[in-house]
Amino acid sequence: MDKTIHNYLLTAALALTVVSCGDQLADINVNPNATENPQPAYLLSAVEHHAAELYWGQTTNYNSTLLWVQHWAKIQYTEPDCYNVSNSDYATTWNTAYASLLTDLKTISQSDRANDNFRAVASVLRSWVFLQLTNLFGDVPYSEFSQSVTPAYDSQEDILHGLLRDLEQAEGGLAAANGAIEGDLLFDGDISKWRKYARSLRLRIALEIADRDAATAKTVISALYNDRTSLIADNTDNAQFVFTTSPQWNPWASAFASRDDQRVSKTLVDKLTELNDPRLSVFAQLPQDESVGHYAGAANGLNADAANNQGFYKLSRPGSRFLQDDAPAVFYSYAEVLFNFAEAAARGFISADAEVLYNQAVSASLQQYGIADASAYLAQDAVRYDARRWAEKIGWQKWIAFYGQGPDAFTDWRRLGYPQLTPGPNSALSTGLLPRRLYYPSTEQTLNGEHYRRAVAHQGADELTTRLWFDVEQKNR
Repeated sequence: MDKTIHNYLLTAALALTVVSCGDQLADINVNPNATENPQPAYLLSAVEHHAAELYWGQTTNYNSTLLWVQHWAKIQYTEPDCYNVSNSDYATTWNTAYASLLTDLKTISQSDRANDNFRAVASVLRSWVFLQLTNLFGDVPYSEFSQSVTPAYDSQEDILHGLLRDLEQAEGGLAAANGAIEGDLLFDGDISKWRKYARSLRLRIALEIADRDAATAKTVISALYNDRTSLIADNTDNAQFVFTTSPQWNPWASAFASRDDQRVSKTLVDKLTELNDPRLSVFAQLPQDESVGHYAGAANGLNADAANNQGFYKLSRPGSRFLQDDAPAVFYSYAEVLFNFAEAAARGFISADAEVLYNQAVSASLQQYGIADASAYLAQDAVRYDARRWAEKIGWQKWIAFYGQGPDAFTDWRRLGYPQLTPGPNSALSTGLLPRRLYYPSTEQTLNGEHYRRAVAHQGADELTTRLWFDVEQKNR
C-alpha cells in the first residue's frame, strides 16, 4: 500500500510539471509548462496529500490552532503561542487552499477523463476546503471563486448553508454505477465511505449553524440521525490520510526531525491526569529527564526566556505514535459523529439518549487509540455525563478526542464555549482575550482590496479577536 501511495504521489507531481512537447503554438494562452488535461487519479492523490499537509501541518495547525486550543505549547520561538502574529503569517493556508487545492479540484471536475464519481468526490473535498477556510477566516470568496481574479467574499452564513446543499448534491452523485476512482488515498476508491464522509460533514456543519439557525440544523440532523448507519459508523470508516516516508511523511515527524520547539500543553496534560485518562500515555511521552518521572506539560503563552526555563528535557513531547513518518492525519472520526449526535440530543433536535451517545463517543475515542474498555473511565464523577452541564461535558471530552486536529478543535471550542481556556501571561492580546480567527493574508488587501474592505465592513475588524458568524457568545450553558 505504501509503495502504491508513493507511486501515485510521484506520478502526480510529474504530471503537473511535465513540459509540453508539442510544437504547435496556435493558442498562446496554453501554459507550456503544465499538463492540459491531467489524469484525475494523479490530481486526486496530490490534492489529498496536500490537504492533509495543510490540515496537519505548520501554518494551519501546530503553529496556530493547535497552540490556541492548548493541545501543544511552544518552548522556543513562542510568538504564535503568545498570539504575536501578523497578516503575512497565514498566507500559506490561504494560498494552498485557493491556488492549489480548489484549483486542482476544479480541474478534476472539468476533466473529460473524470467520471461522475470523480466529480462527486472532488465536490466533497471542495466543500471540506471551503469549510476550513470559512471557519478559520470567516467571510471568504466562495461563489465567485475561479470566476474572477478579484472575487467577492461570501458571508459565512451563506457559505455554510451553501455547503450543506453542495454536500447533499455531491452525495447524490456518488454511486457504484458511476465508475471507479483511482488514486484515492483516503478511502481507496470505496464509494460507500465517501458517501458516509459527505453525510458526516453535513452533520458537522448543521451543528455549526445551530445557534443561528436552529430550524435548519434540526431538520438536517434529524434526517441524518434517522439514517445514521449511512454516516461514519465505526473507526474503520474514519476519514484519515496515511502518510508514507520522506518526502511524503507526516508533517509532525518532519518537524521533530529537525526541530524541537513544541511540547504537549500543560492544559491538556493536567486535564488528562486529573481524569486518570488512559489516552495520556498515547498523546504524550514521559520527559527525557528521567528524574521527572511523570508526564509534564508546557505552559502556553510564555515569552521565550520563561518557556526555555521550564526545561527542554523536563517536559513531555507528543506521543511517539504521532511522530512516526506514516502517522495518519485524521480528518473526521467516528467519535466526532457520536459527540455530534449527543449534542443534538441534548439540544432536543433528535429523540435519543444524549448520555448513551456521549458514552459511546468517549468509548469510540478510546478505542481509536487501542483502549478497549472505557467503563472504569466513564464511571468517574468527573467524566460521567450530566444533562444540566451538557455543553461542558461534551466540550471537554470532544476537545480531548480532537487531539491533533487543531482547526476543528478550534471551531468547536469557539462554538461550544468549552473548555474554558485561559491565555498565557505574555499574551499579545488584551487581557483575557484569545484568538477567534486568522488574519486575512496581506495580499488580499493589495490585490483584492475592494472586496476585502467590504468583507471587513460586514464581518468586523480584521483582528484575531473578531467573532465569526457561527461564534455566538454562550452564557449559562
